[in-house]
Amino acid sequence: MVQLVTAVIKPFKLEEVKDALRGIGIQGITVDEVKGVGRQGGHTETYRGAEYTIDFLPKVRVEVLCDTSDAEKVVDTIADAARTGKIGDGKIWVTAVDRVQAPSRCTRPSPRGRCGSA
Repeated sequence: MVQLVTAVIKPFKLEEVKDALRGIGIQGITVDEVKGVGRQGGHTETYRGAEYTIDFLPKVRVEVLCDTSDAEKVVDTIADAARTGKIGDGKIWVTAVDRVQAPSRCTRPSPRGRCGSA
């Protein structure tokens, strides 16, 4: 079975996370710039003399498709690389994936598998 490991992390930790994942043999990741709010809350900024409250803070979402047997190692690697020890480090969760299909209509039983029929 295949798992999707999703992590929302601080943007400045992306390179460390990417390098750590490469270190355990993960070659492919998907990265999105996102915004979020949690216990960290927002902050105020001044622009042209007016104060604004910024509620949603910039974050990065990292997604890794991996075999079930690798999911725990991927989670631990991301957690170790993304940790700052402060509020706002983000979240990591794992979702089961029933099917993976490339746009070429080639279905894969695992991220490393060969193309096969459905």
